[in-house]
Amino acid sequence: MHIVIVNRWPRFFDGVRWDNELTRYEEFVDHDANQVSYIVDGLGADGVLADPAEIACLVRVEDVNDVAALGAAVREITERVGPVDELLALSEFTLEQAAKVRAELGIPGPTVDEVAVYRDKVRMKQILDEAGIRVPRFAGCVDAEQVRAFTESCGYPLILKPVDAAASIGVHRVTDRAELDAALAEVISTGALVRYEVEEFVAGDIYHIDGFVDDDASVAFQAVSRYINDCLAFTTGTPLGSVLVGPSPVRSMIEEFSRTVIAALGLRRLPFHLEVFLTPDGELVFLEIGGRVGGAEVPHLLNQVFGVNLYEMWLRALSGDPVAAPAEPVESSGGWLVIPKSAERTERVLRASSMRDQVPIVWRELLPAPGQVLAPGGAYDALHRGRFILLHEDEHVVEAGIRKIIENFDFEAELL
Repeated sequence: MHIVIVNRWPRFFDGVRWDNELTRYEEFVDHDANQVSYIVDGLGADGVLADPAEIACLVRVEDVNDVAALGAAVREITERVGPVDELLALSEFTLEQAAKVRAELGIPGPTVDEVAVYRDKVRMKQILDEAGIRVPRFAGCVDAEQVRAFTESCGYPLILKPVDAAASIGVHRVTDRAELDAALAEVISTGALVRYEVEEFVAGDIYHIDGFVDDDASVAFQAVSRYINDCLAFTTGTPLGSVLVGPSPVRSMIEEFSRTVIAALGLRRLPFHLEVFLTPDGELVFLEIGGRVGGAEVPHLLNQVFGVNLYEMWLRALSGDPVAAPAEPVESSGGWLVIPKSAERTERVLRASSMRDQVPIVWRELLPAPGQVLAPGGAYDALHRGRFILLHEDEHVVEAGIRKIIENFDFEAELL
């Protein structure tokens, strides 16, 4: 089989950063039994560690998320090596592009319509709403007047967000007409309004469920976590974390809700990252789902606590190898926390103090060194003011540790 892997993630071997250490293509895809080619961009080239002698072809492009460039790279590999049997892309932002290239070039694999189920936030809610699963009231955006009309029926606050973004990129929470008009003007100025949706704001705690779905759309593994703060607040400077939830009626209810959502969407042979609201009156409401491995420190925490590498399961399933069912997970806990850098200003670090002495359950800690310059913005796995993974069998101890870090973290920087 000729497998083409699209990679945009680097790997780090400085003994400090652990980002993407679980995406070991050279280990999880058999390079002897298959012809394996790669398409990479600048950072992605640093994530391909297979022996060059075992790589059928490697093509470097400026941006793997450019559909035209990705298609041209696949055609080049086809001319040099032969027909492509699998085109694999693991990044949230490359799933749709890879599906379009498959459709254009007749390559088997997830289609554009199949990917839309877990990439298009309108499409996923349409399916679940038709299945009788509670979702926020929502509408795809057509024009400003249609959005304002939706607001009249739904009320404030409400959420305006891209249908295919992740990590709360481009999301607006609006609380009145003036904020709505400002958000609409910003989105319309980019010509992207038709790629947005508007939806009801749902109050409650937010949980995320991370797992893997087998060939029969059965959930082979899942772990439930409760967010501390929320992803939207992270974009404006609020620390974000989560804690693995132990056995409880709430966890059982969320696990069953997760299985219902997966079945309704018909997901197969992929990992998932599902987010749900638990309202004050105990109702579960769907937020959104991704057909990929969760971000931030989620995969590293699950691998350490449960011995489950979701990237390994996904790559083995996609490359045709049998996927061993995970062992029955131990009942333990853990959590993670990211303290973001400035979203708007570049800053030079003066001090970022370790929290290991104050919070001994910290397993991993990533801090910028004095003198390092932090550019504004960045995803959860960027170098932020502080990133932490905590381990303990008791979720309450983990949450207390996270909150202690938030309250006591000693960081100082100068704005540039």
